Amino acid sequence: MRLVCCPNILTMPKNTLDQAFLRETNLSAVLRLIQAQAPISRAQLAVATGLNKSTVSSLVDELIERHLVHEIGLNSAGTGRPATLLEIDPFGGHIIGLELGVDFVSVGIADFSGDLVWQRKEDADPAQGQDSMLAQALHLVKDAIAIGKKKGYRFLGMGLATPGTVDLKEGVLIFAPNLHWKDVPFRKIFSEATKLKTHIDNDANAAAIGEHLFGSARFTRDFIFVFAGVGIGGGLFLNGKLYRGKNGYAGEIGHSPIMADHSQTPCHCGNRGCWETHANQFSIIQRVRARLEVKRDSIIPKLMADAHAPLSIALIKQAADAGDQEAASSFAEAGRAMGQGFAGLVNIFNPDKIILGGPLSIAGEYLLPAIHEVIPHHTLPEIDQQAEVILSSFGPNASLIGAIAIVVDDVLSHPTQVERR
Repeated sequence: MRLVCCPNILTMPKNTLDQAFLRETNLSAVLRLIQAQAPISRAQLAVATGLNKSTVSSLVDELIERHLVHEIGLNSAGTGRPATLLEIDPFGGHIIGLELGVDFVSVGIADFSGDLVWQRKEDADPAQGQDSMLAQALHLVKDAIAIGKKKGYRFLGMGLATPGTVDLKEGVLIFAPNLHWKDVPFRKIFSEATKLKTHIDNDANAAAIGEHLFGSARFTRDFIFVFAGVGIGGGLFLNGKLYRGKNGYAGEIGHSPIMADHSQTPCHCGNRGCWETHANQFSIIQRVRARLEVKRDSIIPKLMADAHAPLSIALIKQAADAGDQEAASSFAEAGRAMGQGFAGLVNIFNPDKIILGGPLSIAGEYLLPAIHEVIPHHTLPEIDQQAEVILSSFGPNASLIGAIAIVVDDVLSHPTQVERR
């Protein structure tokens, strides 16, 4: 097991630091180490934190009393007395996660380890308006709470992941270009309706936190999460922290201009040439429609007729899986457009990883080869060789897991908010 020292432990003299704050800080540091490195013993925690063993034991005992941590057995390896091992208690509490997509609403319940135990996803029609979509989301959330109460769950909070720019302090959606929503007080709406502490974040930022806590970026200090669906957003995890920018709006990578031309279809943000207009799910559907209009040989029309369904990414993937070349080549074109944007991210940020998630990641097996093909042509060789481009551990659920992760992250930072029992 890799043991990492925690730099956040505070050991200032008692007369210079409020003791409640000191204990909360030390509880948080110990809890984060257990979350990241379990199974781990009290002795290993003492080494990693620099705290004495009795202090660590007291902190662990309190975390056990709050049901955030539990003992899982003995480690008899090595010499001396066997050590009792610790890990996060997955049943210490549950979290409601809500992902508001442009054309769907997804709600889940997860345990404290971040594992989904219940989920429901519904299509949504943004043309019905903001009030209708919010009512749909609230209905699903209340269903989730009712189900959790029947099972005796203790809810630790609710997280909401949304496209667009978010005022984290106020819990307000500032602007979502693809939904055309402005100044929506999400925290007020959902906290009043659920009586739960509610956290709001941008969908890509939330997904990045989810990957860092639970996914393929757990020990990665520099990575970029790319959320691809109706729009494209980025969560920039740099130097071990999520980078938010001056006002918290960093990561709107989909609106970077890569092919500006006045003849192009405008982006929902009002500009032309935005990266996402060439690499989002609408662009793939448009490519397929153009092929079908010129009578290209494809099984897609038959699949649409059999399913009595409109053209969608899921249906195009079904065709590609069946060997349809028009479907596969449409994904490949989008992958090459994605690759151009990814190359820019590689050149600017020099990340360890770029992680692709969101609705379009269901077609990752068709997108990634094209992305990998394009990146070397637009990056400096010494930088390109250091960047790994992979799919999210959570695929299309990346932002839903992210919504859950922002609540877990808050509990990891402030464990005393969870009552003893």
